Order: sequence, then structure tokens, then C-alpha cells
Amino acid sequence: MTVYIDPPTWPGHGRLWSHLISDVSYDELHLFAATLGVPPRAFERDHYDIPSHRYADAVAAGAVEVRSRDVVRLLHAAGLRRRKGS
Repeated sequence: MTVYIDPPTWPGHGRLWSHLISDVSYDELHLFAATLGVPPRAFERDHYDIPSHRYADAVAAGAVEVRSRDVVRLLHAAGLRRRKGS
């Protein structure tokens, strides 16, 4: 199981956020997120939004740190990218 997370640099709702993705399947991603206690409402199209205060928890649980630009590349390569409106 490989799940990836980018640095918490995305602003929203008064805090910074990371993106948590899988390069294998949405099932893998949902399982990992559930293990972390991330609510289903944090899932958006092809990733989970993770607040900065949970970043270290995700890494400690096994998420691999990647650059933000790698997130989209990994999703495309896996065929899991879902654009807005898709």
C-alpha cells in the first residue's frame, strides 16, 4: 500500500491543507484515511484534504511525502485523476 501526501501549503478556511492520494485505488485511499480517522467528507474527487495539524500523523502512519506537483503526476499515471466537473 502506497499513499502519498504533499506539504500543507494550500490555504482554505483559515488553515493550510495537504492532499492525500493513492496511486493504486480509491479503496486503498479510503482505507488509509479511515485508519487515520479522516472523515469521509474530506474526500474531494480524487484526494483527501488533510489539515496541517494532521500532516505528521499521516506521515507516521506511512504516507510518503511528495512535492505538490507530484500529486497530479501520480494521479494521472495511475488513471485516478478526476478533474472538477468530472
